[in-house]
Amino acid sequence: MSKRNQSLAQNKNFGHLIAFVFYIGLGYSLFIAASNMNYVWKWSSIPNYFSYEEVTNIEAPYDGKFVLEDGKYFVIDEDNRKEELLIDDNYTLDYKAGEDVYEGDYIASKSETKAGPVLNGLWVTLKISFFAAILTFLIGIPLAFMRLSSYQFLKDIAGVYIAVIRGTPLLVQIFLFYFIVANIFELERFTAGVLSLGIFFGAYTAEVLRGAIQSIDRGQLEASNSLGISYFQAMRHIILPQAFKRALPTLVGEMIALVKDSSLVSVIAITDLTKVGREIVANTFSPFETWIVIALVYLSITFTMSYIGHRLEKRMAEKGGLS
Repeated sequence: MSKRNQSLAQNKNFGHLIAFVFYIGLGYSLFIAASNMNYVWKWSSIPNYFSYEEVTNIEAPYDGKFVLEDGKYFVIDEDNRKEELLIDDNYTLDYKAGEDVYEGDYIASKSETKAGPVLNGLWVTLKISFFAAILTFLIGIPLAFMRLSSYQFLKDIAGVYIAVIRGTPLLVQIFLFYFIVANIFELERFTAGVLSLGIFFGAYTAEVLRGAIQSIDRGQLEASNSLGISYFQAMRHIILPQAFKRALPTLVGEMIALVKDSSLVSVIAITDLTKVGREIVANTFSPFETWIVIALVYLSITFTMSYIGHRLEKRMAEKGGLS
């Protein structure tokens, strides 16, 4: 349809404007609704979720005199009792050498910028998602070939595995791994979480890859065989590049789902983003601000993954394959 024959509602720029106005209206409505709630918003505390200043103070152990001897600081009392104070160049002195101090006085202090709980939780989420993603492909790729194998026992093994894993909830599998498998093999809870996620998403990845491989015309494999190219060479250089290209959008979606579902490992006391959010709410009684921040952090991760996946897909489309 030509642009002249398009209705106003079909115009791209006008459509963007309508969508923008819709979300502005929705946001304003939520703001008005939130303003009418009997709730004290604490947005000023949000920066401390990401980083904060930790102050360390050195106190006088008893009444006495603050002295400097041979580059070291001491407190000496009337009975000539002496105690060294571990003060390095990072500290700021609140007293000068030779001054009298009293028990409990702050003699020196230093301030350090520390990563907040959200950043610590984000690091754990990224780590567990990264290792689980590697395990996902280590499981998914062999399973896909087992499903396509001419050996029936390999098909049966892969088929039963996929049916069981896809047929039970991830949360139940996490509990099974943590309370049974982890106890039998003395695994840490982090390892149990990685295994649970990797094994679960490995089953889905296997089916995605199997479907992508089967979508390639079998005539290409037969033509490769007639040209003297082995099965494995044909798979590596001809079939798999096309299959990965077709499967890429779905695989990116699976990885995004993995990151989001990694929040379930918080039930086995892994301090990821979700568990950090619960701890912050318990300590500050600020559920709305906390969960909004946690949701935005997850959104930033998944949006970045979507963008990278889109760029890879576009690059592959331009070059016609993975290379």
